[in-house]
Amino acid sequence: MTVVIAVDGPAASGKGTISRRLAKHFHFAHMDSGALYRLTALAVLEANGDPTLEADALCGAATIDLSRAGDPAIRTAEVGTAASRVSAIAAVRAALHDFQISFLTSPPGESLGAVMDGRDIGTVIAPHAQAKLYIEASPEVRAHRRWLELAGMGLERDKTLLLAEILARDEADRTRPISPLRRAEDAALLDTTNLDIDAAFAAALALVSPRVEGALKERHRG
Repeated sequence: MTVVIAVDGPAASGKGTISRRLAKHFHFAHMDSGALYRLTALAVLEANGDPTLEADALCGAATIDLSRAGDPAIRTAEVGTAASRVSAIAAVRAALHDFQISFLTSPPGESLGAVMDGRDIGTVIAPHAQAKLYIEASPEVRAHRRWLELAGMGLERDKTLLLAEILARDEADRTRPISPLRRAEDAALLDTTNLDIDAAFAAALALVSPRVEGALKERHRG
C-alpha cells in the first residue's frame, strides 16, 4: 500500500514548494496536479483550440507533455486562465483523475509513497490519504510570491494585476460545481502568510510526520 501525503490549497500558498521538500525528505515521488491542468491548457492553446470546449480540452489532456512541467510557458496569465477553464470541465477532470490515481498507486522509482499537491487531492483524488495538509496564505502575500516566481523565470508582471488574477482564480476554484477547492475535514491547516519557506516546511513536516511514520510502520508490518 502506497503512503500518500495530500496537499491542497490556493495558488501561491506555498503548497508546491512544501510538497517537493516533503517528497525529498521522505524519499517519496511527487506530482503537482495543477501542472497537469496547465499543460492541458497549454496544449489546447498551442493547437489554437478553445479551452471552454470539451472536445478541445480533452484533446489537450490526451496530448500533454510532462517533460514541459517546468516550462515557464505554463506559468503565464493566459495559460493560468485557460487552466481554470479546462479544470471546470468534468470530462477533463475524469481523464486526469485516472492519470493521478495511477501515479499514486504505482509511484515511479518503486517509491514507498507519494506526495501530490493541488486543489482537490484530499477531497477527491486521495480521500483516504494517510496525511493531509491544507495550506493557505493571504492573497496579498500570494500575489507577491507569484511575482517573485515569475521574475525568477524572466517574466515581468504587475503586482496589482497578479493580485486580481489570484482573487479571480480563488473565486473560480471555490465556486466551481465540480471538485471545488475546499479543506478536507481531516486535513491539518497551515497558514504560511507570516512564514518563510524553511519555517513553513518545518511546520508542515511536524504536522505530517506522525501520520507518515505510522503508515510506513504499518506497511512494513503488513
